[in-house]
Amino acid sequence: RWIKFEEKVEDGGERWSTPHVPALPLHSLFQLRTCLQKGTVLLDLDAASFKEIIDKALSGHPEEGELQPALRERLAALLLLQPRHQPTKSLLQLLTELTLSRCRGIPPGILPVPPARGKKAKDRSEPGSQLSKTPLKEQLRNRFRKKVPPGAEAAHVAVAEVEFLEKPFSAFIRLKHGASLGSLAEVALPSRFLFILLGPPKVKAYHEVGRAMATLLMDELFQRAARQAEHQEDLITGMETFLDELIVLPPGKWDPSARIPPPSSLPSPCRRTAVDPPEQQPHGNGDMAAAGNRASPGHPRSGEELERTGRLFGGLLRDIRRKAPWYGSDFSDALHPQCLSAVLYIYLATVTNAITFGGMLGDATANMQGVLESFLGTAFAGFIFCLFSGQPLTILSSTGPVLVFERLLFSFSQDHGLDYLEFRLWIGLWVAFFGVVLVATEASHLVRHFTRFTEEGFCALISLIFIYDSLKKMLSLADAFPINWQYRLDNVTSYSCTCNLWWRRLFNPILTCLTTLRLPPLPSMQYNPCSQAEGLSRTQCLDRGGHLLGTSCQYVPDVTLISFLLFGGTFLSCAALKRFRSSRYFPAGVRKLVSDFAVILVILTSCAVDATLGLETPKLLVPSELKPTNPARGWIVVPFGANPWWVCLVSAVPAVLVTILIFMDQQITAVILNRKEYKLQKGAGFHLDLLCVSLLMVVTSVTGLPWYVSATVISLAHMESLRKESETSAPGEHPEFLGIREQRLTGLAIFVLMGVSVFMAPVLKHIPMPVLYGVFLHMGVAALNSIQLLDRVRLLLIPAKHQPDLPYLRHVPLRRVHLFTAIQLLCLALLWVLKSTTAAIIFPVMV
Repeated sequence: RWIKFEEKVEDGGERWSTPHVPALPLHSLFQLRTCLQKGTVLLDLDAASFKEIIDKALSGHPEEGELQPALRERLAALLLLQPRHQPTKSLLQLLTELTLSRCRGIPPGILPVPPARGKKAKDRSEPGSQLSKTPLKEQLRNRFRKKVPPGAEAAHVAVAEVEFLEKPFSAFIRLKHGASLGSLAEVALPSRFLFILLGPPKVKAYHEVGRAMATLLMDELFQRAARQAEHQEDLITGMETFLDELIVLPPGKWDPSARIPPPSSLPSPCRRTAVDPPEQQPHGNGDMAAAGNRASPGHPRSGEELERTGRLFGGLLRDIRRKAPWYGSDFSDALHPQCLSAVLYIYLATVTNAITFGGMLGDATANMQGVLESFLGTAFAGFIFCLFSGQPLTILSSTGPVLVFERLLFSFSQDHGLDYLEFRLWIGLWVAFFGVVLVATEASHLVRHFTRFTEEGFCALISLIFIYDSLKKMLSLADAFPINWQYRLDNVTSYSCTCNLWWRRLFNPILTCLTTLRLPPLPSMQYNPCSQAEGLSRTQCLDRGGHLLGTSCQYVPDVTLISFLLFGGTFLSCAALKRFRSSRYFPAGVRKLVSDFAVILVILTSCAVDATLGLETPKLLVPSELKPTNPARGWIVVPFGANPWWVCLVSAVPAVLVTILIFMDQQITAVILNRKEYKLQKGAGFHLDLLCVSLLMVVTSVTGLPWYVSATVISLAHMESLRKESETSAPGEHPEFLGIREQRLTGLAIFVLMGVSVFMAPVLKHIPMPVLYGVFLHMGVAALNSIQLLDRVRLLLIPAKHQPDLPYLRHVPLRRVHLFTAIQLLCLALLWVLKSTTAAIIFPVMV
């Protein structure tokens, strides 16, 4: 059988082989061309049953005229026999048959073996049974049907060696309408094409011609020619086109019995019809993580979204008109179990991020902004953005450059006697004003000039920050829970652990009574049994019949160790379960479910392990009261009173720097999320997104909450968790990447949960922080793997003859590729050094 690739029944007849690329003898294709030229060809045959088709096919023979009536009857009887299909059985069915065969007296390990595929026609038919006119129950219940895409039709190839024929008989038939041919097919599908080749015995020649015909019918270009053919010559032309693309493997240089596995990607029919030679065709199967697609030529941006209209707010109005028709579907498209997994995954990542940045903001601003403000600000800003933005898949968060500016602004305010929150309020209002001006003047069209160089540098920097921060947080646990490297199990008695000897228990009641009566003990009674117990090691104490007393007797300094085990186990498990979708184990539905809920399953498992061990690992601490972190401030910042009047004007100067920071951070992230390789269907909204961020600056400045822009790594993780792939794929074919599940509901649910997290503190406090740091590390590594830069860094370590066949290596000299990579790495190092200094405020300008 063929569904894109060939499968054969293995020797023994109990299983289908692995799908493989068919390897055809060249001579069989020439014989097939002769059959099409000299045999019967019936196009648009109007027939409703297989018997009617056979009668019309046997009624005329171009070369020899009509067949003799007796011979025609014998051929019709042969073709109308019921074929024996090879069912696709589950493991449970095979075990059941094995058990039943033992009960029937068949020796263990020996099962009834049907003939192998490719034998004579009479071997593959049920003796004496006629073809059923209606589908059999086995056809309707065949598990293989789910592998067949909707709307598919069947083609039948019947070849046989027949002793009573003197010359071969062939017929190619195309039905006018797809017809159900009863029990002919393995799966009940409408049939469109049939090919029949019968002839005298000839050493497997007919079988190879039949394989060649099936391979031709699986070719998209020949299939198109066969459907559109009006004359016999059109079929020959379609086959000649197939032969023109044929590539011959020389004999002796490969093993013909070897099965060529299906490739990871196939060229589309459109690319095959192009005039470019095969080596110039890019390879890719639509996977957004594939290196080939990341290297595809051309800038992956839609020009229409970033074209200038020349009118005030023209780009904003066009964004609104583009997104408005999709607004209803932004909610209905979220009704899928995959969205639940995305909500839980990104919610925990956002909670961790809010706590991390909230703690750092508290340290930098004397708790003028803390963890609670970070929670409330993230929930409010994220909810409003997901409700009204042009790209609701974006996740808002605090970022490193904004944190650096907050630290510098607070220090400046303290040094010059200014009120920090009021000064910050005016800066925020100016930033919002400048942002609206940028939207009005369609400044987002400058995004068109962002190249892969800039995008990859920015994305790599943010990914490395995630990786660095997660490792830094874990290493800081060694300070909070220091490891006692001098700890020795045999010296536990010196760690506040007492050795209690057996005879000491006899003296304790007497000494207690004497102490209670305040009687001076006799000189002979002043003997302290502990004097001999002190200094004894654990082994000596136990050898003398004593037992250990004290809380530290069983103490092992293992909090840091188990924290690192949870951290590493979470990262490795997330990576493994995310790749589980493409593994060979379990059915496709189970693999997809495990991959979709990978992060949630890992977090729950890690929490269960931590709870079972009962160690005091650091846990997630969420504020439980709705009051400002610093009691000296309120929820509304008054714009006048604490600072001189001229501060509101001077604030415009630092506001220019913040505007550049917000614009670059927001738009570069938007460019990365709206790449063509993600196959987004609802379009982007660069101007609308910038307007939402600008207006949110007003609210967060007035309430003293942190400022928010798009978070690159978390947004990429959000999109990755919403990948759509084809439900049906042929055996051997990789599921096709269909795009991203574009909707607003996951973002809204994430930020609603953020808002109610204050009331979920009793539940969230059981989640270990090392587990969430492991999720952070996984997100950073996944985002780093999604850019081409990492592929080119690997090329620096791979000898030329072992390098992968990447498209850009075919057209660009290797030294140019390495030079490009080296310059990119130098710029990335410069940005990292700049980020780590007080000059980080000019980071967006350097980008």
